[in-house]
Amino acid sequence: MRNRGIGRGRMFMGGLLLLAAILTWGIGLMMSPHGATVAKGTQHVRSVIVTYMLKDAVGTLILCAISAWLLFPSRRPKWPARDWTLIAVLVFLAGSSVYTLIWLQTSVLG
Repeated sequence: MRNRGIGRGRMFMGGLLLLAAILTWGIGLMMSPHGATVAKGTQHVRSVIVTYMLKDAVGTLILCAISAWLLFPSRRPKWPARDWTLIAVLVFLAGSSVYTLIWLQTSVLG
């Protein structure tokens, strides 16, 4: 008898953390402070949003790393389409988070 519960548990938690990373990334994207025009009296909010976006990008990177570690154990089912899809989603989330960090440092904070 083989114990497959640990593998399934890793896949479940990895998927759950990947969903959390996608939600965190999406909320940060919706709060993006793009544009130079600001409504009168709301300039003080911009720094709060920038701080939130910095922490959001770092949080997304951490969630992506943990979910990738859980979703790709040394012994896993052989589903190349699933693996490539997960890799593409993780690369996209990590890449856009790194871009957000660089963009915030150069254009908004710099």
